[in-house]
Formats: sequence, C-alpha cells, structure tokens
Amino acid sequence: METVQTAFWVVALLVVLALMFDFMNGFHDAANSIATVVSTGVLKPAQAVLFAAFFNFVAIFIFHLSVAATVGKGIVQPGIVDTHVVFGALLGAITWNVITWYYGIPSSSSHALIGGISGAVIAKAGTSALVAAGILKTVAFIFVSPLLGFTLGSLMMVAVAWIFRSFRPSRVDKWFRRLQLISAGAYSLGHGGNDAQKTIGIIWMLLLATGYASAEDKSPPSWTIVSCYMAIGLGTMFGGWRIVKTMGQKITKLKPVGGFCAETGGAMTLFLATALGIPVSTTHTITGAIVGVGSTQRASAVRWGVAGGIVWAWILTIPASAFVAGVAYWISLQLF
Repeated sequence: METVQTAFWVVALLVVLALMFDFMNGFHDAANSIATVVSTGVLKPAQAVLFAAFFNFVAIFIFHLSVAATVGKGIVQPGIVDTHVVFGALLGAITWNVITWYYGIPSSSSHALIGGISGAVIAKAGTSALVAAGILKTVAFIFVSPLLGFTLGSLMMVAVAWIFRSFRPSRVDKWFRRLQLISAGAYSLGHGGNDAQKTIGIIWMLLLATGYASAEDKSPPSWTIVSCYMAIGLGTMFGGWRIVKTMGQKITKLKPVGGFCAETGGAMTLFLATALGIPVSTTHTITGAIVGVGSTQRASAVRWGVAGGIVWAWILTIPASAFVAGVAYWISLQLF
C-alpha cells in the first residue's frame, strides 16, 4: 500500500481527473435524460439541461450508495488497485467518451469506466485480479438493461394506447406534454443516482488504496459524494447536443406520449438496477426504451441501421476502453 506522504499530490490529481470524467459523464449522457423531452418539443434545449441537472443532483438525497460499493469494492481483488491502475482506468474511459461524443455515438460512460478499470488491472496483475461476480453482472446488464427498457417502454406504450383509445389525439398530446415533465424528471433522477455513484466508487477505490480511507468504512467520505453529484449535474448543464440529435430524432420520431412511455420505462429500469447495486448504462436503457416505443407503431418506424450502429458501439466499449487503459497504465509507470 502506498503511503499518504508520497501519494498526496498524485491522489489530488487523480481525484481531479475522476471529477473530469464525472463531468464528461454528465455532458456525454445528458442526451439520455433530455433527448425525448427536447425532440417532442415539450422543453427547449436550455430549459431541458437545467431541468435534468437539477434532478441529477437531487438524486443524492434518494439513493443508497449500492452502486458506489460495487465499483469501489466489488470489481477488483483487494490490494491490487494503486494510483497507476486508477490513472489508466480513467484515461481509458475518458478517451472512449471523447471519441464517441465527437462522432455522436450514444455509448456507455459506465461501461467505458468498467472497461478502463478492467484493462488497467489486467495490465498490472492479469485477469485473476478481477472479481468475476462483479464483472459478470455488469456485463450481463449490457443486454438486460436495454431489453428491460425495450419491454417496459413498449408495454407502457401499448397500455397508454388502449387506455386513451377513445380520446382525441390533440387532447392526449396536451396531457402527455405535462406528464412528460414527470417522466423526464424521474429518468434524470435515475441517471444521477446510478452514474454519479460510479465516480464515487472509483474515488473510494483510490482512497482505500492510498490510505486515505479505511476498508472498515461503510461509505466513502461525504466530500466525494457531494462533489461527484455536483460534477455530473454541471456536465449535464453543458449538454451533449450531437448525441441528443441521435437519441431524439435519428432512431425514431417521438410524440409526447411516446417520450413519456420511453422515459418511464427507462426510469423504472434504472431505479431497479441502482437498488440492486448494479452499474448500468443509462444510454443502453433509454435506447432500448425508445426502440420499444417505436416498434409498437410499426417496425419501419425504427431506423434499425442507426440502432444497429449504436449496438456495435456498445459491444466495442469495454474492450476499446480496456485497451487504452492498459496502455495508459504502462505510461503512468514512467510518469510517477
């Protein structure tokens, strides 16, 4: 274990780097919270990002730190993590986020971070240093979360269509413009609750490795919790408009009722995963829900080519970020 005296400046820089990743997570994943509410015209973009950022931060008062515990203690074997591993993990995740943001691809910041941690750890100590159960449940939810989002979104759409079948379309549209504010708020809560905790988890991992926190502690220091929720909220405020366009317009055209069903189905998925302590992708979840809503109208309503491109990004996220993280780990050995 590194000593506090020798690690202080490195730890401080890595905490800043982690908060930069958290900011980018909000920036990169802002589309997940606001794409539908913007594309349906319920809120203007500037209003939507402020709305989402507020609920990202409010999540601090609602969710337990189950996801942070999984990332901080449930992915890597004790005694393996050091500052080089954390540096490699963060650089791998940030690099993949920048690439996918630039090309407007809604990939997963969550799985980029998990891939980054895995790649840096493997570079140091091999695959045996990973906790198989933590990795497997995270990888499993690459498939489970979009499928659950798809199922809940499509079921919500079918149920709403049946309940409101005798109402005038204009009246339904008016109601769901208001209801979509509730569903968008719920999804932003789920986004903040699940995603901010991943950065809390990696900072906690760093503090445990460098002696700034004890393995006996049941939760990380309060300053890490507050700063991570603030960072993701600020990132959401700045938004990621390239990805908003893909999520809100390119996959399928949405009306307020469809936006409500997609966001509600996605929010239910995120609430469940966060309660179970599983770090999932808000991107995967809302994409699955949007596709589910679109498919209830007709299969041709979904632009399957765009959706297929997104799936390829999902598949590549963990190995790509792991590769960059492994390289970054070896570079860091030469730097500090």
